[in-house]
Amino acid sequence: MDSGAQNSSGVPELTDSSLELEGRVAVLTFQRNDVRNALTGTALIDDIVRTVSWANGAAGVSVLIITGAGAAFSAGGNVKEMRGQSGSFGGSTIEIQDQYRRGIQQIPLAMHKAEIPVIAAVNGPAIGAGFDLACMCDLRIASTRAMVGETFINLGITPGDGGAWFMQRLIGYQRAAELTLTGRVVKAEEALQLGLFLEVVEPEALLPRARELAGQMAAKPPQALRLTKRMMKLAQRTELPDFLDLCACFQAMAHHTADHLEAVSAFLDKRDPRYHGN
Repeated sequence: MDSGAQNSSGVPELTDSSLELEGRVAVLTFQRNDVRNALTGTALIDDIVRTVSWANGAAGVSVLIITGAGAAFSAGGNVKEMRGQSGSFGGSTIEIQDQYRRGIQQIPLAMHKAEIPVIAAVNGPAIGAGFDLACMCDLRIASTRAMVGETFINLGITPGDGGAWFMQRLIGYQRAAELTLTGRVVKAEEALQLGLFLEVVEPEALLPRARELAGQMAAKPPQALRLTKRMMKLAQRTELPDFLDLCACFQAMAHHTADHLEAVSAFLDKRDPRYHGN
């Protein structure tokens, strides 16, 4: 999917979300509080995929924050559509699986290929596919109002968006199995203890804290930041000898950037560096 139309600020025009760019930090905010920011039955899937594609190709973007407006981060699938067997959940078995593949499964594929750090600012409940989306991000900061649940089994279905792949890589198989097989909803503090959240803050502090963390990353050399993010993702699926070869290549690329020389000079001169992304 391409980045689509862009407005005067250079960010893509979205349907059910807003997108702001301040400095090198982009903030994607879901704007469908009327359906608790459900991912199906709205344009949020396209908005997410378009935003990640744009961020990957935008040299002026270093970090993406994803959050929700209103009461929820995301309620996941639209349960009313499930009952009516309509929308993404209507049609034959073949049609439904194809709608999953061409619909909500585009989110994990896009998130898995994100070249910049992505922070979930979980403002409220993140349920089902909404929880899985948070798990696809690199870091998760949560409001005290947040709750998470891998609740597919409560509706007689399975995690169709890849949730069973992502969560166990965050907290291990046993804890992920307990949450997935019971469909239990977890409040913010327990999710913090389980390692699902990096931090839990008061609601009014959520976006400021997410922006602060994003700003710390965005202040680093942009090319080195992207190379390091790619390296960390490759480490999850590459054998060590092959990974070390990639590390050597990435490092050689970094050594030939102007920002590397600026970082070294600033360190030795005891001054703040000035990076230009080259």
